[in-house]
Amino acid sequence: MNVYHKKMLISGCFITLSLSGIAQQRTIRIKELLSLVQSQPQVKASEQQSQAAQYNVRMARNSLMPELTAGYQAGYATYNNITGMSYPGLFLPISGPPSAGNTYDPVPGTALTALVKWNPLTFGQRQAAVEKAIAQYKLAGSYYNEALFRQQYLAISTYLDAVYLQKLLLSYQSNIERTQAGLQQSLVLAQQGLRPGIDTTQFQSVLAQARMDLMTAQRQYYAQLTELSRLADLPGKPDDILLADTSLINQFPSGADTTTNLTAHPSFQYYQTKKEVSEAALKEAGRAWRPKLDLWANAYARGSGVDAAGNINKADGWSLSHKNYGAGIQLSFPILQFSQVNLQKKQYRSLLKSDEAQLDQVKLNLQKQQETAQFNYDQNLLIARQALIQSQAARYAFDGLKLSYESGLVDFTRLMQGQYELLKAETGEAGAFLQAWHALLELATANGNLNVFTDKLK
Repeated sequence: MNVYHKKMLISGCFITLSLSGIAQQRTIRIKELLSLVQSQPQVKASEQQSQAAQYNVRMARNSLMPELTAGYQAGYATYNNITGMSYPGLFLPISGPPSAGNTYDPVPGTALTALVKWNPLTFGQRQAAVEKAIAQYKLAGSYYNEALFRQQYLAISTYLDAVYLQKLLLSYQSNIERTQAGLQQSLVLAQQGLRPGIDTTQFQSVLAQARMDLMTAQRQYYAQLTELSRLADLPGKPDDILLADTSLINQFPSGADTTTNLTAHPSFQYYQTKKEVSEAALKEAGRAWRPKLDLWANAYARGSGVDAAGNINKADGWSLSHKNYGAGIQLSFPILQFSQVNLQKKQYRSLLKSDEAQLDQVKLNLQKQQETAQFNYDQNLLIARQALIQSQAARYAFDGLKLSYESGLVDFTRLMQGQYELLKAETGEAGAFLQAWHALLELATANGNLNVFTDKLK
């Protein structure tokens, strides 16, 4: 086992003990986040909205089915009103002949009806409604894809920040160990009269600061784990999470394939489907000023407590003795709605032009985002290589200063300056590697394909 792996093992044990005690941890990998994010309530809400939009398509197509309405009605009213009484139901019962005078004796009346209505031919209106519903369903699906993509990006970004803070914990712990070793050495040198006693006090002050730096990093690390557990919808405590992909903070990401077409980007697809909804709405509005053809059929039976001669027989009122049926065709045309339909068409044309402009802007934004992300990625790789050289040089310099301090060649201030520069170089190296991986993530986001990032993980 090499030195690096020994340090990472020690660091992992330290972080586990310092944060969670005896908690049972769950190992999480970056690639696993892509599926874990799908269980987040916010993402599930978008998914359910997409599924709900699918039923609009079925309802639009279901309008081809005929409508069948059936109803039964029974009443007990005065002789005068039973022939034409207004009911808050499906029909007005005609259950007897007109009354020659005012007779207030109550008599029964019943009616049973079934009405069939069918629109087999809509002159393109049904098809326009179906196409609009399909476009709205695609829009809901693209909104879900964009929301999921955005949450996956946030989860990976948070994971990277947590890995960076974990590396900082290792650097701060190493800094504490270096300070403690210096403190012990200063005590020995002070007893031998080779160093002033003030060095011991100064080492104690630096040690306290080093411990506070570690505690601050622990607090930040816990906050990142909390956010990660929220994004991944993990039920346990944040400190139950164990990050598996920690080695990337010491690796250079390899070259990325950026040949993804912009039209595959979730944001582009969202605005593209938004434009398609406006096109479908314009088409539907244009077909509103067309004829409507209805086919209908009706079967009707009634019973009346009053016969044709005006005699009252209440028992007949409960039987359906008189039967009727009918069928017909109805063609209607909204002549005076031309102005309203024309205004709606102008409205949807303006909305369509707005969506087209938004789509052009999104395309331009994505192109510039790709260019910027590619440049930042290349630059951050160069910076990470220089940061690695700097940290190695700072480590060699500190080792030399440490020997010089023990030999009495340099004072405490010069040693602490070297130790500070080493800590700064270590944290700078971790930050540079983090920025390189973040730049790769931004490049993958600009291309709308997170596999550009995950494919580089080892």
